[in-house]
This record gives sequence, C-alpha cells and structure tokens, in this order.
Amino acid sequence: MDNLLLQIFCDVDDFCILYEQHTHKLLYDTDEKIQKCRITKNTRLSLSEVMTIIIYFHFSDYRKFKNYYKKHVCRYLRDEFPNLVSYNRFVELMSDTIIPLMVFTNTSRLGKHTGIYFIDSTPLPVCHNKRIYSNKVFEGIANRGKTSTGWFYGFKLHIVANDMGEIVSFYLSSGNVDDRNLSVIDELTKDIHGKMCGDRGYISQKLFEHLYFKGIQLITRLKKNMKPKLSRIEDQIMLRKRAIIECVNDFLKNICNVDHTRHRKPLNFLVNLVSGLCAYSYLPKKPSLKIQRHLEIVA
Repeated sequence: MDNLLLQIFCDVDDFCILYEQHTHKLLYDTDEKIQKCRITKNTRLSLSEVMTIIIYFHFSDYRKFKNYYKKHVCRYLRDEFPNLVSYNRFVELMSDTIIPLMVFTNTSRLGKHTGIYFIDSTPLPVCHNKRIYSNKVFEGIANRGKTSTGWFYGFKLHIVANDMGEIVSFYLSSGNVDDRNLSVIDELTKDIHGKMCGDRGYISQKLFEHLYFKGIQLITRLKKNMKPKLSRIEDQIMLRKRAIIECVNDFLKNICNVDHTRHRKPLNFLVNLVSGLCAYSYLPKKPSLKIQRHLEIVA
C-alpha cells in the first residue's frame, strides 16, 4: 500500500471511530419517535474507506472522478479496498460524507496559528459564461462575480494561510460577495491574532479598524491615488512575500483539483471542494517562508 494512502486511511479511520461513537450516542439520546423513523444505510464500504477514496482522488492524475474510480480504484486498489461497490452506489455514498469531511478537515487538518497570515479569495466557476442561463444545477445558489481576470459565474473560496503555507481557515461564499464583507472576515478570523497581509482588494478603513480591535493588523499595498504612509520594514517584506497565498490557490486548483465544472449536484461540488482542501494538508511540500523566532522574515 502507498504510504500516503496508508497515512490518510489511518487518520480518517481514527477520526471516524470517534465520530461514529459520538453520533451513535446522539441518536440514542433523541426521542423514540425519531428513532423509529431513522433509516440506517447498509453498505459494504465503511465511512473511513469512502472518505479515504475521495481524498486520495486529489493526488491522482485523473480530472474526472468517474474515470478515477473505474480505471484506478477498481483495478489497482482492490487489495486495499476488497469490498468495493459499483460506481453508481459509490456516488450515493459520497453525499453522506460531507458532514464528517467538514468536521475532519476543520478539527484535524487545518494549519497552526503562527501570528503571520495571508488572506485572499479565488473564484470557483461552475460553468462557462456562455452557459450561465442554461445551467440548472446551481440555479439560485451561484451568482456572477468579477475578479481582476474578468467575470465568472459560481462561488468564491476565501482562505487564510499562515507563513508555512498551511490553510488556517476557509469560507465559501457566492460569487458576488465582496472580499471585505465583515461577516465573511469574522468567520475567517475567529481565532486569529497577529499580522495579516492582503491585496488591494482588502483596502478599507472600516475593515482595518474592525480587525484592529480584534487584535489583527491588516497590511495591504497602497493604491496609486493614495498618499504614501510610513510602515515598518517587516511589513514591507511581508507585502513582497504575499505571493505565497497565490501559490496556495494555484496548488488547490491545479494539484488538488478543487476547480472544475462537471458537477451534477451541489452536494458533489461541496464534497469535492472539502476533500480537496483536506488533501492539500497532506502535500509534502507547500509554499512557505523562512521565519526566524523573532518574527523577522528572511528574504
């Protein structure tokens, strides 16, 4: 068995043991009427096996999950997963993993709090702009948004990464949500304190003051029509190193495959996104900075 596959399965299986114990206790603590209405799905594959296969997909060379499952999992991973089900059945099981995937990613796979952070958002289009009005899968959910590269139809993924390239927090919003939206920023910076670097899209006096009272210093570049301001040398170096968050976005889209437009259900879109974020945490090499103990950035 591949060492990476073994590591993912061990981590996921340890989590699923605790998760199933907790949910089992909650179910038996509910009302008896709810107990009688509860439907238990029987399957040969365990929850940990399903989650492992989904996460491991993002390390393959396949762009389509159907090809990955039929041509790779069913052919080369039979020994690791002897109780494989058909592809149609597996797609049904995928929808049951969204909650445990979210819990596993948020509790076990997020990065450390180092005091130095980078914030950015990246578009996640769900179809080509010419097919917006014919797209029915995300009707009423996705919206049109605009970035520096042009218009798109879909969602925005907001992420905060530390200086080691680890994702500390993430938030999925509609495509027309502003990066400076305070509700989004509050969700991203719940447990964050220190310095946070962003691009010019985060320039806002209201946002700066809002984060300052939370113990976060927002650092951004100045626009051309703004007056120059004095800043500390380490802040200027942080701005020069802000490309680290762009590399994280690039890794998520081109290596972990969180961005494609072939989803037939919104739930499948969420499963692919969350599993891709989880898979990113297992990458052996991430874009990072060399930080000394006294918080001086080594250029």
